[in-house]
Amino acid sequence: MHTSVFISGLAFAAYFSWRLAVVAFPTLLLLIIPGLIYGKYLIFLSRKSTAEYAAANGVVAQALGSIKTVYSFTAERRIADGYSAILERTMRLGIRQGIAKGLAVGSMGLSFAIWAFIAWYGSRLVMYKGESGGRIYAAGISFILSGLSLGIALPDLKYFTEASVAAGRIFSRIDRVPEIDSEGTKGLVLDKIRGEIQFDRVSFTYPSRPDAAVLTDFNLRVDAGRTVALVGASGSGKSTAIALLQRFYDVTGGAVKVDGVDIRTQNLKWMRGQMGLVSQEHALFGTSIKENIMFGKLDASMNEVVAAATAANAHGFIRQLPEGYETKVGERGALLSADRVSLLVQTTSAVTIAMIMGLVVAWKLALVMIAVQPLTILCFYTRKVLLSTISTKFVKAQNQSTQIAVEAVYNHRIVTSFGSVGKVLELFDQAQEEPRREARKKSWMAGFGMGSAQCLTFMSWALDFWYGGTLVEKGEISAGAVFKTFFILVSTGKVIAEAGSMTSDLAKGSAAVASVFKILDRQSLIRNESDGTKLEKITGKIEMKRVDFAYPGRPEILVLNQFSLEVKPSTSIGLVGKSGCGKSTVIGLIQRFYDVEKGSVKVDGVDIRVLDIQWYRRHTALVSQEPVIYSGSIRDNIVFGKPDASENEVVEAARAANAHEFISSLKEGYETECGERGVQLSGGQKQRIAIARAIIRNPTILLLDEATSALDVQSEQVVQEALDRIMVGRTTIVVAHRLNTIKNLDSIAFVADGKVVERGTYAQLKNKKGAFFNLASLQN
Repeated sequence: MHTSVFISGLAFAAYFSWRLAVVAFPTLLLLIIPGLIYGKYLIFLSRKSTAEYAAANGVVAQALGSIKTVYSFTAERRIADGYSAILERTMRLGIRQGIAKGLAVGSMGLSFAIWAFIAWYGSRLVMYKGESGGRIYAAGISFILSGLSLGIALPDLKYFTEASVAAGRIFSRIDRVPEIDSEGTKGLVLDKIRGEIQFDRVSFTYPSRPDAAVLTDFNLRVDAGRTVALVGASGSGKSTAIALLQRFYDVTGGAVKVDGVDIRTQNLKWMRGQMGLVSQEHALFGTSIKENIMFGKLDASMNEVVAAATAANAHGFIRQLPEGYETKVGERGALLSADRVSLLVQTTSAVTIAMIMGLVVAWKLALVMIAVQPLTILCFYTRKVLLSTISTKFVKAQNQSTQIAVEAVYNHRIVTSFGSVGKVLELFDQAQEEPRREARKKSWMAGFGMGSAQCLTFMSWALDFWYGGTLVEKGEISAGAVFKTFFILVSTGKVIAEAGSMTSDLAKGSAAVASVFKILDRQSLIRNESDGTKLEKITGKIEMKRVDFAYPGRPEILVLNQFSLEVKPSTSIGLVGKSGCGKSTVIGLIQRFYDVEKGSVKVDGVDIRVLDIQWYRRHTALVSQEPVIYSGSIRDNIVFGKPDASENEVVEAARAANAHEFISSLKEGYETECGERGVQLSGGQKQRIAIARAIIRNPTILLLDEATSALDVQSEQVVQEALDRIMVGRTTIVVAHRLNTIKNLDSIAFVADGKVVERGTYAQLKNKKGAFFNLASLQN
């Protein structure tokens, strides 16, 4: 719009007085050059800001994705400080952007000098060149409107440059042609697949570590219909073989064949459709249980879904849920938008000053013009209300679609493995469809409001000329007063137009701020402040008395029902039982991730709800079932448990966790980057680093939730010996599925239906021939 007004204004100026247009046109360079310099400099700053915001988003994503680990290691302040440090850098960049924008917009003050020059030169043309006063006036107004439009458009350079930077990053990904196209239509489709697999002298190195060979002359043949297990030390290449078979990577040497045909020549989507993958780290999307199961087969019937769940031993617990297969799995997380909030103080003051000046120069004319302004403001306000409604709906849609996108990116192997890219895009489009449809309707009304405001602005100017001419004809004011009043009110219209252009930002900003303050104003049920009781000494005695607990997301399902457990100081106990019986819930309650509904959890006889929660957690350490590794070096991940640890403490903790040997074998040792979520490490390596992180903390209470589940047999045995050593003198609670890992514990509690039904040593429970004996027999 501003561009069209700029061009048409110049055209009309040339039509009414070519002399004035030719002389005045070069003055526009005084407005354009600062804008061009500003735009170029802003692109540079925007790229740097985008990189910093990406780093900040990475910190937030990792922290929210592993919030229990962050709380367990009392790392909230460290995470917040790291996040704040990044935002400090973005703030400094923002200040530089503001200064640049201020200089560019400030240069628009030159427009007043240009107006004065046009008035002076126009009068000279009338006096000496015989030009018509009316045509000079029309040419001057056209030229001034052209300059005003350019001035209003100049601040939009900021948004264009930011958008161009963002679009450049997006299009670089869209235009990237992957070496392995999972959605392509090319390639062989076999008439029938038997399932014969062959690795023929395969060599492979990961692209991020080309100097470390994972597989060298690897040969393996699996006949159709046979079952083969891959075992070996952690990092030996077992999972790599699976990735190559699914063609997440291409081999650097040799070939992988299915039914004698190199998989590189087969249609990838079809081939993956013949496979099923269950990863070490499970991936669930924020949709219903039924839709998660159907990711494996998009056109599956309900009978097939139930049959698959029954085969996976999941139908029983799904049926117990209130909504059954329609139960929502829950969100991975949501990202906050960074919409802008604009301040209107400057706008208000400018309008007030302009009105006062107008009243001083020609009060009758000014009063008429001021009376018209509310109509313009009303149009802009109506537009703002409509855009606010649209923005609120879009924020909700963006939360849903962002959740889908984040889950798809985090679990891209699962998505591509099951050929579910189309399904993910369909879910994404569904999340956007209703707000998009609603936005189309209201955008017409918002556009009408904007157009009406612009129309009223020009009509008010026409009214100014008509009424001003009437007053001049009556001799009440001079033509010069009309001229002055007009330019004062043109300035007012410019300011109102600028304010109107901000209504879109205000609408989006108000929706964004509302979502932010909703989180900031939320009162946590478990306060994280250091205002509780601190014991002089903690021995580690744990008592859980008649505890009832249900998760907030499923309040009608009791996970623990009158659960009681006592653990004496410096003793170890294992919790075993069927999946979903509440073993890990006990760990969560001891760490006070949740509060019990009934009963109590006590440490050294004191209810943990009255303890200083951060002080208490500093005496505990948790190793979760899924190892949490942060981007950064291996050393950074180990000292996460103790930021002031010495080099000797780091090495000793790694030795105790059986991690020192593999760390030392890496090219950069303890300074090796782990990558986001530890992508550079194998599952076993990540688990050992997580164990080292707990060991370095030297906790009084040690909580192990399937701490050795990701280790191979050899590493598990060595780490188990290390854990047995560090358990001495500590209260230790071990959640385990593999019973061989808890043979040496002081006692074992069998949990069923939310209660402890059996307790004793490993030998005592085996001899009792009860529930524990039956579980042990199944594993044997």
